[in-house]
Parts: sequence; structure tokens; C-alpha cells
Amino acid sequence: MDKTYKVIMVKHGETTWKNRGYYSGWFDPILTWKGEQDARTAGKALKDAGYKFDITYTSALSRAKKTLAIILREIGQKDLPIEKTWRLNGRHCGNLTGQRKTEAVVKYGEAQMAIWRRSFDVPPPPMDEENPNYKYILRKSRRTNWPDLEEFPMCESLKQTFARTLPYWNEIIVPQIKEGKHILIAAHGSSLRAIIQHLDQITDEQVLGLKIPGGVPFLYELDEELKPVENGSLKFLGEEEAVKQAMAHVLAKGKRNRTNNTQSTV
Repeated sequence: MDKTYKVIMVKHGETTWKNRGYYSGWFDPILTWKGEQDARTAGKALKDAGYKFDITYTSALSRAKKTLAIILREIGQKDLPIEKTWRLNGRHCGNLTGQRKTEAVVKYGEAQMAIWRRSFDVPPPPMDEENPNYKYILRKSRRTNWPDLEEFPMCESLKQTFARTLPYWNEIIVPQIKEGKHILIAAHGSSLRAIIQHLDQITDEQVLGLKIPGGVPFLYELDEELKPVENGSLKFLGEEEAVKQAMAHVLAKGKRNRTNNTQSTV
């Protein structure tokens, strides 16, 4: 039988800013009660399925780290090694950070927001000193697991986000997979989409339309060349009804946001 590898990934749970319609980017809002509950449900799903892990990876942002911590507590592996890196952070929203999505439409106009929303390689405006979150975010350059000031981005397109995520996947995570380690990654929609695009070889247009529900773990089963086996891509884990509800929530939210012209990939 051919050798296969399994990798589990999960997007962080809902945050206070997400709940209120703000762009978060590299700001650090906390999880809502629902976000924490989503993480507990994810942990229960993994525990019930019998998953155990050797090493975990997450971003440098609290919402992903908290989601991971809750999951590890649920599966009885709270002391597992955790590798944290800014390269798994979500997309930097630039000067949109801290703005309500509806307010951004008023400020920049529907046409411009549509460009940022539908574009793979056009970034939002860079964060400047007038943004009230500027100093808070820039101070992170002094911390471990964050980029130093010289490479600290002030905004990112999805293309730029993918460009700093994939080297970490290829150079750090892939060798651990090939050693047979059982891997869990807790990160963000944009950084996880980079990995998904790489594994499934989907187009930029397809990845723009990909929605990942928060707090629902998903499995990739890979062959020896780290390509998905047949029916081995993006397999959501958990009780069938819970998975359906999570997907329905994402689809409904996307439909509602399109109606309001505020859905965004940033």
C-alpha cells in the first residue's frame, strides 16, 4: 500500500472585531464566546476521531493561538510543541485595519472596494501613522516570531500573503510531514488558502471564491509526492450537522455581504 500523510488544518474561531464587522488584519482582537465554543467543538471532533499530533503550527496572532490552545486542551495534548510564526498570519489589511466594512465602502467608494475585494494582487492602502492602530501593530516588530522593522509590511495583497506563507510550508512544515509527524495547523483564512491553492493547484480566481468556516478542522490526505490522494482534499471533520451549519453560516454571510457590497478578501 502506498504511503500517505495526513495534515489537519483549522481556521481560528470568531473574534470580537469579526462579529462587529471590523477589518482585523494584524490587530489582535480576542475570540468571542462563540469563537471559543467553535474551538472546543473542533477539539471534540478531533478527539472523537482519535487524532493525536506530534507538532503544531500557528500564527503570531492571539486568535489563532487561542484557538489552538483550546483544541489542544480538548484533545488532552496541551503540552504539545507549538511553532509560532508571522508567516502564517492572516492578510495585513493596511489602512483598512480597524474600520467597519460598511464605513470603508463610504470612505473609499463601492468601485474601489470591489477592486480590493475581487483582486488577487492589488493590496489595500498601506497603514500610515494616522491609523489609530499603527503604533500598536508596529510594536510587534520587536517581538519574537514577528518580522523585523525592515521587512514589516504595511499592507498585503493575497498574492503577497501567499508569497510569505508558502516558503514556510515548504521549508519548515513539509520536512516534518515527510518524517511522518502528525501535523496540526491553526491559522487564518488567507494563509490557509495559500496552502490549499498550492496543494490543489487551483487558480487565483478559484481561491478568491474559497470560503473556510472558522473552528471547523479539515483534513488533507497526501501521497508520497505531497499531492492530495483521490477524495483527499479539504475534508471537513466533525458531526455532519455541525459541519453543515458552519458551511451554511459562511455561505449566508457571503451572500449577505455581497448584498451590502462589503464582502472582502482582506
